[in-house]
Amino acid sequence: MKSRLLLFLLIAMNVFSNIYAQTETDPLKLGVIGLTHTHVHWILGREEIGDVEIVGIVEPDNELAERYAKQHGFSMDLVYPTMEKLMENSKPEAVAAFGSIYEHLEVVEFFAPRGIHVMVEKPLAVSLEHASKMKSLAEENNIHLFTNYETTWYPTNHEAYIMLKEDRVGELRKVIVRDGHKGPKKLGINEEFLNWLLDPKQNGAGALMDFGCYGANLMTWLKNGEKPNTVTAVTQQLQKENNPNVDDEANIILTYDDSNALIEASWNWPIGRKDMEIYGLTGVIYADNRNDLRLRIAEGYDGFQEESFKLEEREYPYNDPFSLFRAVIRNEIKLDKFALSTLENNMIVMQILDAALRSSKTGKTISLE
Repeated sequence: MKSRLLLFLLIAMNVFSNIYAQTETDPLKLGVIGLTHTHVHWILGREEIGDVEIVGIVEPDNELAERYAKQHGFSMDLVYPTMEKLMENSKPEAVAAFGSIYEHLEVVEFFAPRGIHVMVEKPLAVSLEHASKMKSLAEENNIHLFTNYETTWYPTNHEAYIMLKEDRVGELRKVIVRDGHKGPKKLGINEEFLNWLLDPKQNGAGALMDFGCYGANLMTWLKNGEKPNTVTAVTQQLQKENNPNVDDEANIILTYDDSNALIEASWNWPIGRKDMEIYGLTGVIYADNRNDLRLRIAEGYDGFQEESFKLEEREYPYNDPFSLFRAVIRNEIKLDKFALSTLENNMIVMQILDAALRSSKTGKTISLE
């Protein structure tokens, strides 16, 4: 028994060493397009693993670039004013877009015909029209087009998914997803980010787009790509002084043949949260945050047995968007069709968000074809 365990450990160490050595010698050459989305600190402040090399940064705002260069210690020699200048001076294999959501289409229009893979921050696009153009460009030029969500890397969401598929709570009936905080202005978000986040043209909407996309993404994954039959949305503007041009509160209801979902997106909550509740016929799964998960099995009318779990971070490369992006580009990993980052999933997300916007404006329930 001990000899078998020792052999297993040696094999595992050898496999890990080979993967690590490969990433050290074969890093993904990545371009960073834009610095106005503060999620860019994710890549700029990322621990040096050796699997990704930033070969250029596009940012026309020199003052912003210099500020971040001082903060993160990168050379201003990496910074270019345009995507054309980046291509003249470096050869990225992939790019990650950290500008406004409206600019995602422009990034794909420039890089897709050059065979360069693209990852954008959530949501995929500012509108369904933009998303459809991006999808066509990605498919015509055979590139990967990823969408990155913070919640993709939550161990709790993945464990909840496994529990659901293992029938731990019975057949799915309802999902509630809550994502929000007190609002961009109250959080003191920097001016460069705030300028486009509160602009309906650059961001598509307010909280509905910014946080509603999380629930649409997770529900599409849980339902394995099934589209909802109907979408109903109600939006409000509760902080007119802070968000004069966009909604800051959105509630979205999705209905399916055998289940439904409630997506709560808010810029009005005093405490930030990203959580999910999954209701089956026999129990409930609570993904309370990134690492805390609860499983309740029903007993009688309102009784239950509960297990609590404190989950470790996911293993490399499933713990980080840039590591996974590299692994997919290198054909080391093939994602399921409707995995959280995929184009297929996020096109359905955009259909849901488009319907939610139309519903909120008309006061009507929208049916998806």
